[in-house]
Amino acid sequence: MTPQLKPLDEQVMVITGATSGNGLATARMAADRGASLVLAARSEDALDQLTDEITEAGGDAVYVVADVSDRTQIEEIAAVAEDTYGGFDTWVNNAGKFVYGRLDETPIGDMRELFEVNVWGLLYGSLVAAEHLKQRGGGAIINVGSVVSERALVLQGAYSASKHAVKALTDTLRMELEEEGPPVSVTLVKPASIDTPYPEHAKNYTDSEVTLPPPVYAPETVARSVCHAAEHPERDIYVGGAAKNTAQMEHYAPGLFDRIMERFFVGLQTRDRPPRPRSDNAFDQPSGELRERGDHEGHVARRSLYTRAATSSLRGKSLVALGAAAALGYGVYRAMRGDEVDVAAVSSAERAVEDRSKLPSVRLGP
Repeated sequence: MTPQLKPLDEQVMVITGATSGNGLATARMAADRGASLVLAARSEDALDQLTDEITEAGGDAVYVVADVSDRTQIEEIAAVAEDTYGGFDTWVNNAGKFVYGRLDETPIGDMRELFEVNVWGLLYGSLVAAEHLKQRGGGAIINVGSVVSERALVLQGAYSASKHAVKALTDTLRMELEEEGPPVSVTLVKPASIDTPYPEHAKNYTDSEVTLPPPVYAPETVARSVCHAAEHPERDIYVGGAAKNTAQMEHYAPGLFDRIMERFFVGLQTRDRPPRPRSDNAFDQPSGELRERGDHEGHVARRSLYTRAATSSLRGKSLVALGAAAALGYGVYRAMRGDEVDVAAVSSAERAVEDRSKLPSVRLGP
């Protein structure tokens, strides 16, 4: 049965990891569009501040202090939604932990803890949400994965592995629900690099300060995708043309992409300065602050033409597919020549076409 999702201003939305980065941007955007919110995170101070911010602006929100690695606490989030609003319509699994480091230099204990949140926490949330939505008569489950759900990233092997698992669990849950029949939409959102406090919140086992590989997009690009998926059933959404092109490169030229990663992506994720103290992270304890943006020093794209088109009309999707194929071919050509690959090229192209005066006249069909 095809899910019929409500307009956002008629929905109750649950968001985990709501006080930072993509979760915070989504909470603010969903509240601005009229959704009632159940906000969950580890920091009560940050949750209280965000709830006050939303209610003072005329929105409606409650919060639950919760660690998603504990299924009992996940069930408490659902219980608060039931008690406050009579249930929920969309559940967003966004909470996550992050680690930088080679596999042989990252403690296994930290990898396990990362999986407890990124994988088991997301699975607990998905199962609790699915059971509730089946009884409610439908709704949406939105899992925030990553471009590394498709392609492992050097220095982020543990995180990449967790997001590969997220993709498998999300795809399996979707199939099981479709086979069973309830009108529940299951979407995997796969962002490229996003200007959140990810590098500052991560635990870092390299000998340098870490950063995000370009091109980098604003958190609002993820928030728009989540809000879209809450109203429109989608299988998956790549956030940023760079995310789609990365998946294409992995599919068509994985060996070549390995060599590009090995040559460039250590340098693209590290800065020529010493690392922050390892204890300065949001891995071992919550940051306690509301913070949407990170400290990325390069360009940050405010929107993605690719994602905007891919979540709109078939005509737009066709145009974007042609652009993605062209960018892929050019990247492979440059790499095979031995040139340095301009990993920001996709972002630059997207910025250029945002100026409609530069768009060619293109007609795809009648």
